[in-house]
Amino acid sequence: RNRIGILGGTFNPVHIGHLILAQTAFESFELSEVVFIPCSTPPHKGSSRLAPAEHRVAMLKYAIEGDPRFSLSDIEIKRGGVSYSIETIEALRKEYPDSDFFFIIGSDTLLELHLWKNIYQLLEICTFVTVTRPGSVLPKPESIKLKEPWPEKLIQDTVTRHLVDVSSSNIRHRLAEGMSIRYLVPGEVEMYITEHNLYSSPVKPL
Repeated sequence: RNRIGILGGTFNPVHIGHLILAQTAFESFELSEVVFIPCSTPPHKGSSRLAPAEHRVAMLKYAIEGDPRFSLSDIEIKRGGVSYSIETIEALRKEYPDSDFFFIIGSDTLLELHLWKNIYQLLEICTFVTVTRPGSVLPKPESIKLKEPWPEKLIQDTVTRHLVDVSSSNIRHRLAEGMSIRYLVPGEVEMYITEHNLYSSPVKPL
């Protein structure tokens, strides 16, 4: 059976941290491929600075071009509205019945899983795999607000690897301030951002 990793997010914009995370999960959990799934509207994030979907999809295509381990699905963009992982995984299971799905997350997401729609159903139909940075403290099982046996199981499916401390919000801030994002995103993504003048307006104070 294929082992398909799912990496979801706003990818606003995609950066080298996302790519290193995907590569780490691919190697650590012996995946067949990693599918990047940009969301339409995220349920738990403000989207006031969210670039239009067609730009986020285009940047992802440039970022993963030429790497056979990675692919892109616009399933959530096409569906529109708020993106819920349970709906995405159920649709993918129908499309790829001979595959097992591995949902790739960072350790900070473990503390938010109890807020996800139909989380127990989601935990049953795919495996959550967590990639964390060296030195970051893994949550204790009792701080993960889910019923047994899930807290212990989620902690077990965790690997610690060197990741880069790059965030989309920092990249947007640098662009708004006229600073360079070279080396933080793939070259083609940097060119695309410049060409389409994305994220260049100053960040409005809250």
